[in-house]
Amino acid sequence: MEGGLLTVASQGRHRYYGLAGPQVAGMIEAITGVAEAVGPKRVRPGPRDGAMRVARVCYDHLAGEQAVAMLDRLVAKNVLVRDEQEIRLGPSAASHFAAIGIDVYTKPRRPVCRACLDWSVRRSHLAGTLGAAILEKILAEKWARREKDSRAVIFSPPGRQAFERVFLS
Repeated sequence: MEGGLLTVASQGRHRYYGLAGPQVAGMIEAITGVAEAVGPKRVRPGPRDGAMRVARVCYDHLAGEQAVAMLDRLVAKNVLVRDEQEIRLGPSAASHFAAIGIDVYTKPRRPVCRACLDWSVRRSHLAGTLGAAILEKILAEKWARREKDSRAVIFSPPGRQAFERVFLS
């Protein structure tokens, strides 16, 4: 940090460190060949269980590859607007979510939208009351179920199609 090579982002009690810029990334890439030849084999971050990587519960909202893809798509469609780490409702958010039975204007005691860093893919998924409402909708519609004694969320084939139609198309 003091040398200007790293940045830090705080999220709750956690701290996430990142590279300070492209020059630092270039330096690391330049030594990657040596590290690959003599160092330990690469380990994927996050859960080893494939189902947990795809979709899981993070506190009260959906996490994993499916959740990251959903957030990316909602931002691409301008349903949600993202400025750095802040996420907020876009102009069409209320009608978009109302069409699937989610009221974004309940009076919550916590943020409606919040970025939550996904530790399996190192990118953000959607938290806040909206993220919780989306997970609640997925489970209520029986598109997916919680795996017993696990945080994994398992989509049925028709449920995956419904999720993709509603959140990824």
